[in-house]
Amino acid sequence: MVAMTALVRARAGDGEAFRELTDPYRRELQVHCYRILGSVQDAEDMLQETLLAAWRGLDRFEERASMRAWLYKIATNRCLNSLRDAGRRPALATAPWPGAPPPEPTRRAEPLWLQPYPDALLDDLPDTAPGPEARYESREALALAFTAGLQRLPPRQRAVLVLRDVLGYPAAEAADMLETTETSVNSALQRARATLGAQAAADHDPAPPPHSPRERQVIDRFVAAFEAADTARLVALLTDDAWMSMPPEPLEYQGHAAIAEFYLSRTWWGTQPIRLVPTRANGQPAFGYYLQDPHAAVERANGLIVLTLAGDKICAITRFGDNSLFPHFGLPRTLRD
Repeated sequence: MVAMTALVRARAGDGEAFRELTDPYRRELQVHCYRILGSVQDAEDMLQETLLAAWRGLDRFEERASMRAWLYKIATNRCLNSLRDAGRRPALATAPWPGAPPPEPTRRAEPLWLQPYPDALLDDLPDTAPGPEARYESREALALAFTAGLQRLPPRQRAVLVLRDVLGYPAAEAADMLETTETSVNSALQRARATLGAQAAADHDPAPPPHSPRERQVIDRFVAAFEAADTARLVALLTDDAWMSMPPEPLEYQGHAAIAEFYLSRTWWGTQPIRLVPTRANGQPAFGYYLQDPHAAVERANGLIVLTLAGDKICAITRFGDNSLFPHFGLPRTLRD
C-alpha cells in the first residue's frame, strides 16, 4: 500500500515519493552498472541516467514486473548504449613511460578499460539474495579478476551473464529486459560462460576472510617489503605463477623473476621513500601509494594497488595509475612528509 501510494504520488510529480521508490535500489544499481562498464565513474553516470529515465518514463511502468526489475532493465540498456557510444570514453591509448622503459613483459594483452570499486561504497548495499539461478556469490561477482573477465566479453554477452549468473534472473525475464528472445539469451550466456572459463586463472588456495588476522599478516608483510623496496621479500610473498598488471597498459608480468625485474627497472624503486595507505577495493586489500616529492616536503599520489590473495600468498598485483580515483577511496592526492 505504501509503495502504491508512493507510485501514485511520484506519477503526479512528487520527487520525494520517487526517491522513496528508487532509493532502496540506488547502490545495487550502481554496482550492476560497474560490473558491465568496469568503471566506478561511468557507473555513477549511468546510475544518474537510469534514475532520470525512470523519472521521465514512470507512466510507462506497467507493474507487470517489480520496480527493482524495471530499474535493472533501464540500467542494463543504458549501459549497453554507453558501450556502443565510443565517444563516451577516452581512447585506451597508453601514455609514454617516464624514465627508463619497462622491461619486456611476459605477454601483451589487449588494453583494458577497468577501474577498482571502493569497498566503502558497499557499506550501504542491501543484503539482497541473488535469484535462484545465480552461479556466483556476491563477493565473487565483484572480485577484480571477475570484473576484468567481464570487460573482455562483448557487451551483450556481458549483460546476459550478469543478469543470469550474477543476479539470477530467469532466461525469460532477462530476455524481456534486453528486448530479445530466450534463445538469444541462452546462446549469449553459453558463449560468455565458455569465454570466462577459458580465461579462468589457475587454481589457488582461497583468500583469507576479509579483515581476518591471516589476511592482516599477508598485508603487513607486503607493506613492509614494498615500503622498504625490498625486492627479495616482495617476491617471496608471491605465488610462483603470480601476475602483475597495470590496466589499461597492455604489459603483464608473470612470476618472481619478471615482477622483480619490473620493479628493479623503476627509477623510484629504492631511491624515493614510498608510503602505502591502506584501503579496500572489490572486496580485496588495496593501497594508495605515494612517492616523496624531491622538491617539497610532501608525498604525492602515484597510483592504487589492489592485491589478490591466495592463502598466505599474493597471486596478483594490479596497479591503477589514474590518481583521479583517489577521492572515491577517501584518499588525498598528497601527504605531508
